[in-house]
Amino acid sequence: MESLDRGLVAVPTDDGVLVRWRLLGTEPADLGFHVFRDGDRVNNKPITESTNFLDPEGTIDSTYAVRPVGVGRAGGGKHNGRKHGEDGSDRKPGMSESVEVWDEQYKEIPLNKPDPIEGEDGETITYHANDASVGDLTGNGTLDIVQKWTPSDAGDNLPGHRSDVLLDGYTIEGEHLWRINLGQNIRAGPHYTPFAVYDFDGDGRAELAVRTSDGTTDGTGTIIGDPDADYTNEDGFVLEGPEYLTVFDGETGEALATADFEPARGDVCDWGDCYGNRVDRFLAGAAYLDGERPSILMTRGYYEKTMLAAWDFRDGELTTRWIFDSTDGNQEYEGQGNHQLATADVDGDGKDEIVYGACVIDHDGTGLYSTGWHHGDALHVGDFDPSRDGLEVFQPHEYGEYGASFRDAETGELLWGIGDGSSDVGRGMIADIDPNYDGAEAWAGVPLSDDGLGTWSASGEQINENTVNSINFGIWWTGDLHRELLDHDFLGWEEGYGVGWIKKWNPETEEFELLKSFEGTRSNNSSKGTPCLSGDILGDWREEVIWRTEDSEALRLYATPYETDHRLHTLLHDPQYRTALAWQNAGYNQPPWPSYFIGHGMDDPPKPDIELVSTNNG
Repeated sequence: MESLDRGLVAVPTDDGVLVRWRLLGTEPADLGFHVFRDGDRVNNKPITESTNFLDPEGTIDSTYAVRPVGVGRAGGGKHNGRKHGEDGSDRKPGMSESVEVWDEQYKEIPLNKPDPIEGEDGETITYHANDASVGDLTGNGTLDIVQKWTPSDAGDNLPGHRSDVLLDGYTIEGEHLWRINLGQNIRAGPHYTPFAVYDFDGDGRAELAVRTSDGTTDGTGTIIGDPDADYTNEDGFVLEGPEYLTVFDGETGEALATADFEPARGDVCDWGDCYGNRVDRFLAGAAYLDGERPSILMTRGYYEKTMLAAWDFRDGELTTRWIFDSTDGNQEYEGQGNHQLATADVDGDGKDEIVYGACVIDHDGTGLYSTGWHHGDALHVGDFDPSRDGLEVFQPHEYGEYGASFRDAETGELLWGIGDGSSDVGRGMIADIDPNYDGAEAWAGVPLSDDGLGTWSASGEQINENTVNSINFGIWWTGDLHRELLDHDFLGWEEGYGVGWIKKWNPETEEFELLKSFEGTRSNNSSKGTPCLSGDILGDWREEVIWRTEDSEALRLYATPYETDHRLHTLLHDPQYRTALAWQNAGYNQPPWPSYFIGHGMDDPPKPDIELVSTNNG
């Protein structure tokens, strides 16, 4: 896995400055740290119970660094790719680079917003910053950002011309590294352009993998295939012509390898209709299929015919590891996929499986099981019931036997189901929000209506007839182990969707309390209200969230102002969680989950069994 730096971040609070940093997955759980303000140590004894420090004397003019106690004996992180003395400083071995205190509780990252263009009918097309992903693009131990730009004429499965989708690479400081134009033969819309950012070849720098076609322009200006080819039909769909899988260099945007795309289109009518809707339902991700090195996942279809392809990018070449096809002896897997996927080691063999909605594909590309409970719009995979061994899956269903189901992730055994499948239950969320019940609480409902299925405990007990009125996303934000809810107030399509917020459940009043409203920003993906990205990006194990500004001239990276006395290794070194950040942009975005339970009364999680890859030992 990635060799990361400390991810040090210092945020102003009402009580001083909160300093947070990573405990790497290769380090002892009780490793001590010292905190330095302006070069002077500010803690009296090594910090061993957390990875944060509230400095009451700190100001926005202060600078901070941290150093593990006894570094040299306790190895671990990358320090911006430099060894002691290489930068001319007198920084002690193991000392992080100093960081300045943010002016606000967010860091504004400037974007190179594309200029408006003229549309097919002479209208003005603008761009907004849509989904994002993170990876160490430059190999210095810091996560960088790949940002997708969506044109204003993007759409779902309705006829109409679509303008080009753009992908940008940025450092977390806002340096624009490159721009890739996917071209006229890759349609713009929520189902067409999932992308995977990960270090697929183990050289210490992340790559970008995405479906391309003739006319795609890489970050150096090189055009893939025929630059003049246009396969768009009169309805705006692209149902013929070549499709490719291309891996791009994370630092330069250069196309490194291109191969014919799998899963291949084949006969358009095989996927559920003939006009071009269901053939072009794509998902993407990363998975440790051999238990050691990450592979690229590219999928197609989930309403009827279903295909998944696993690719390896090694030594500059793309090769297929396996292809799963529901029409090749796997009929029971048709129609079981979701608007998203998840990767997790569900059977405990050290290798990832692909949880593809109501079915699971084993690490070797064979079917592990299919429940037959059909397609859904949301998916959560994690250890939600710590009283049981292994992982569980919570999933609402668009149709079928259940409105929502809670199952054993390894076997598919139904643990409990709710609803009768008579309505399209389009959303579902699960999180440990209430200490009165063991494990996580779950709820599901029909979007934009009052038709909910209530709130349930992990053991299947209905604890409230009402459905929790936030059903989109979760975030670990405060100092306790409960997860907060990350959502938005929907303003409408004309207003750029909505303004995000974080709310916390108060079990005493049985009401939600507003912790943070992200004024000046906008959510993405219509009523789903998702941020550009949310996850453990900086600091300790708590999560950050990235929203776009109203005008998409910048991103805002928000970090928690809350102190905590809980210590966990960075979630980025839990493979299930890290690969979840890679698939978060695919389809209907879902929050990431680690391989173990985080919540009240949790056990100490297992130490990550990982090795770190850097630019020096890739």
